[in-house]
Amino acid sequence: MIRVVIADDSAFMRMVLSDMFKKQPDFEVAGVALNGKDAVEQVKKLKPDLVTMDVNMPVMDGLQALEQIMKECPTPVIMFSSLTQDGAKATIKALSLGAVDFVSKVGGSISKVDTVEDEILSKARTAAGAKGIKQFSPPPPSVPPKPKVPEKESTAGPTMRRISLPTRKGYTPPPAPPPLTPRPKPTVRAVSSSGGSGRKLVVLGCSTGGPKALQTVVAGLPKRLPCGVLIVQHMPPGFTKSLAERLNEISQISVKEAENHDMIEAGQVYIAPGNYHMTVSGTGREILLNQDPPIGTLRPAADVLFKSAAPLGKDIVSVILTGMGSDGAIGMTEIKKMGGYVIAESEETAIVYGMPKAVVDLGLADEVRPLQEIAGAIVSAVSH
Repeated sequence: MIRVVIADDSAFMRMVLSDMFKKQPDFEVAGVALNGKDAVEQVKKLKPDLVTMDVNMPVMDGLQALEQIMKECPTPVIMFSSLTQDGAKATIKALSLGAVDFVSKVGGSISKVDTVEDEILSKARTAAGAKGIKQFSPPPPSVPPKPKVPEKESTAGPTMRRISLPTRKGYTPPPAPPPLTPRPKPTVRAVSSSGGSGRKLVVLGCSTGGPKALQTVVAGLPKRLPCGVLIVQHMPPGFTKSLAERLNEISQISVKEAENHDMIEAGQVYIAPGNYHMTVSGTGREILLNQDPPIGTLRPAADVLFKSAAPLGKDIVSVILTGMGSDGAIGMTEIKKMGGYVIAESEETAIVYGMPKAVVDLGLADEVRPLQEIAGAIVSAVSH
């Protein structure tokens, strides 16, 4: 039985979420909290298996309450956040503080809970079973500020759209974003699989627990890494940009949300934008985004990126981190066949040991490392 505490300042929402959980045979509503301070007290008193936490609450907001809970009584937490720029930034901050996952509010309000009930229950079950909550370390210290450059207009379309989620019957999904706008392609240098480390490429996939894990991995990469790094983190549109900005703030290496036709540069990390698959060109030097059908419910999907990179052979270093399911295993199978190198996070540190387990169980991993050793393993792999 999963005992849950619901923290929300809206009496209506407390009722809706309580009713939703009470209908499930594997959930029990242990308590409700009217604000962040109340949530902290309820968690310390009731010791629940899970907390659902609204970001915006009086007395003490959700972020302050989350931080205090992680310090005093570490518990799996799912945040509820609005689909706004501020909401996305608050969500990334919450994930960096230790929240396992989040649910984005539909239309600015979670009152249409029936449209995301499947998502809430699925994420709640996964979060309640997450490991390592008590081992969350504080966010790494910020590195010296990087010089700001003028922002380019993104070619990946609007970033604040809702991602398609499994929904109840009768729900009509939002229209798809407009097609990508191509821009002139620069001359691309061909890549030989027999070349040195400068021609290598790192591809990485993660899901639940990924934003927190990426703080350790990306922040551990050196500024002058001799290759580019492409990352697929399962996230809705808008949130991936905030994630990239957060990682860029705390890392030596530069991080950005990928744009269509970006040329891959050494010492640069590219995060796949929500609702777009990210692939690499045949030369391995250019990023191509598309809106091909989701893989299951996933867009972006790690398998799509990994498959596109597999032809680069031994120049590919592929990494799989925490996450539910098996996304990445099929793509890594192709990478392995072509002579690429595979690194998987170990069970001891993975918040959700699903995606790495699928790779390890298939015998694909050249290295299985705890999270704190992944960055070093990447640096070593691209240097040989």
